[in-house]
Amino acid sequence: MRSSARHFSPGLLAISLLVFLSGCGSATQAVESHPAIPMHLSAPTVSTSLILTSTPTPREALPVHIRIPAIGVDADIEQVSILSTGNLDTPQINPWDETGWYKDGARPGEQGSAVIDGHVDRPGGGPAVFWNLRDMKPGDEVIITTQSGAQLHFSTTRRIAYPPSQAPLQGIFGDNSGKYLNLITCAGDWVPSQHQTTLRMVVFTRLQS
Repeated sequence: MRSSARHFSPGLLAISLLVFLSGCGSATQAVESHPAIPMHLSAPTVSTSLILTSTPTPREALPVHIRIPAIGVDADIEQVSILSTGNLDTPQINPWDETGWYKDGARPGEQGSAVIDGHVDRPGGGPAVFWNLRDMKPGDEVIITTQSGAQLHFSTTRRIAYPPSQAPLQGIFGDNSGKYLNLITCAGDWVPSQHQTTLRMVVFTRLQS
């Protein structure tokens, strides 16, 4: 299987530095704050937007389903990209119960950082697909099923919540040192004046050998 490299270079898709997940919360909800989540306040930031390149992914290798037994996630995966605002899109077909794979980045199982996002709650505050992402612990397994039926097993390495302006986008989207899968959702408190929550939750996982 040919490895496809992904790196940052000018002139291609950009991810906004301040808000990298669209539709993060709603004015009708209050997202619970979780002070036990380790905060890396000194995490590096990027002075400009991140630029990613991609090569076509064979259809049989596309991720179509995600399971996280430890927190009861059993959901389909939709392909998502970058909105005109520069934010990462979220699932549109079944937004509260499905997840979104960033199709212009790495795919799960290949060298680089694949990214899957999902909502933490739905309008009115009820749980959405990644409601329990905040409970994941190192060692928890994430299982991705591809279009061909192959299963890829990832192991959680850490879970961190970042203020949007301090999220290390290079580490989330652009770490090519291994085969990673990073899961993103909203966290913290809803800030009406900013139309977003105060934190972004990221669960980092690595492909099991």
